[in-house]
Amino acid sequence: MKTLTEDNLKRKKKCQPWFTRVHQILLGTPRNREQLIQVLRISQQRKLINTQALKMIEGVLQISGRHVRDIMVPRAKMTVISDNASLNEILPIVIDSGHSRFPVFDAIQKEMSGLLLAKDLLKYDPLTQHEMFNIHDIIRPAVFIPESKRLDSLLEEFQHKHYHMAIVVDEYGAVSGLVTIEDVLEEIVGEIEDEYDDNEEVFVTEQNPNQFQVKALMPIEDFNTLFNSEFPTQQFDTIGGFIANKFGYLPKRGASLTFSQFQFKVLRADNRQIRLLQVTINKDHQVK
Repeated sequence: MKTLTEDNLKRKKKCQPWFTRVHQILLGTPRNREQLIQVLRISQQRKLINTQALKMIEGVLQISGRHVRDIMVPRAKMTVISDNASLNEILPIVIDSGHSRFPVFDAIQKEMSGLLLAKDLLKYDPLTQHEMFNIHDIIRPAVFIPESKRLDSLLEEFQHKHYHMAIVVDEYGAVSGLVTIEDVLEEIVGEIEDEYDDNEEVFVTEQNPNQFQVKALMPIEDFNTLFNSEFPTQQFDTIGGFIANKFGYLPKRGASLTFSQFQFKVLRADNRQIRLLQVTINKDHQVK
C-alpha cells in the first residue's frame, strides 16, 4: 500500500486550494463572494442571466462591503432650510432644487433640527397665508446615522422603519452629510429616473457659459461635436469611460483632472462607473 511522506502530504495540501477553487466554480458551489461573482459572470456569458441582472446581483453583493460615507451627499452640497425662514423664502429653494425632503437647520442651536417635506407646503397659500406660516408646525423628526453604517444595514432600516432620508454624522456627532434610500438603491440598480426627471437623452446641463454638468454615458462623438473637442472614439464609447481611463482607476466623487482644454470633476460615481461629471472649459475654448 502506497504511503504519503510528510513532504508529499504538504505538497498535496498546497495544491488543493487551486484545484478546489476551480472545482467549486465549475460545479457552481462557490465558497466566497469572489467565487460567487465568477459563477454569475460565467452564467451571464452562457446567457443564463442577462447583463442587467448580473449588475444588480453584483450591486447587492457589494453594498454589504460599503458604508454610508462612500455614497452620502457631503454637507457642503446639501440644500438646507433655516428654521426661521418664511414661506416666501422657502418656496424658491424647494422649486429650484426639485427635491422632496430638506434638512432644517436650527439657527440658534446651530444643528439640524428636523426635515421639511415639500408636500407639507401644499396646504399653504403663499399669497394669503404667508404670515401665519410657521415652519415648526410641519417639521418632521430627523433620523441620524453614523458615517460608518453599512449600506445593507441602512437599506434594511429604511425598509423596516419607513423613512427615506437620514442625516449622517461623524465620530464627533457633527453633521457630515445626508443619504437617501434612492442613493442606496442606485448602488444596486444604477441611476434611478422617474417620468418627471430629465429625459435620459439630455446629457448636458449648462451651469454657466464655461461650466456644464455632463452625464458620463454621453457618447464621445456627441461630446466632441458639442464641445469642439477631438477625443478618440475607437477604444471608448462614452465620455465617462474615457475619463476613467485617463484617471487610471475608478475615481470617487470629488476627484478631478485637467485634460486638453477641460477640467473634469467627478460629481457622482459608484464602485462600477462614473455617473456624472462637471466639465469646466478654458475661456478661450469655444463651444459649438
